[in-house]
Amino acid sequence: MTRSVALENGEFYHVYNRGVDKRNVFMCEDDIDRFSQSMKEFNVVTPIGSIFEQMLRKRKFGNETPKTSKEEQLVRLIAFCLNPNHYHFIIEQLVDGGISAFMKRLNGGYTNYFNLKYKRSGSLFQGVFQARHIGLNNYLLHLSAYVNLNYRVHRLPAKLLRTCSTSSWEEYLGIAANHRCAKEI
Repeated sequence: MTRSVALENGEFYHVYNRGVDKRNVFMCEDDIDRFSQSMKEFNVVTPIGSIFEQMLRKRKFGNETPKTSKEEQLVRLIAFCLNPNHYHFIIEQLVDGGISAFMKRLNGGYTNYFNLKYKRSGSLFQGVFQARHIGLNNYLLHLSAYVNLNYRVHRLPAKLLRTCSTSSWEEYLGIAANHRCAKEI
């Protein structure tokens, strides 16, 4: 498939996708945690295989595993929002083919996890991820607010917000424990 938007190093993109048939892809907090872990683990130039295999290597070798978090990243995460049936990212491509490799690993790895957990088969996400180039700083600023607060755009019920949604908003406010985003951008 040829993309209508060329994905170039050093450029910023709004990347998003949703569940096939608009289905929920995050059913509980554990699913959000697994997807969040996948965002970190699959963002390396050298593929790790599966997260399950990575966990087995860590058990066998302790912290001295063949892969480390200091490896070169494929993309730089600027902002994200995970909603029950879709996600949004603002990311910068760092290496040739970085966004495509990251998204293939992320969507494929999470789909394998989800299908095993919920005893289903087939596609989980609606086709290939969508990507829009962010060419202007004003657009980047506007879009970062939109992505960080996307759960509010959809007016999700409080129960879903607690269990099936998360965003980088708390990280931007300085109250999140995780520091995944390059907020200085």
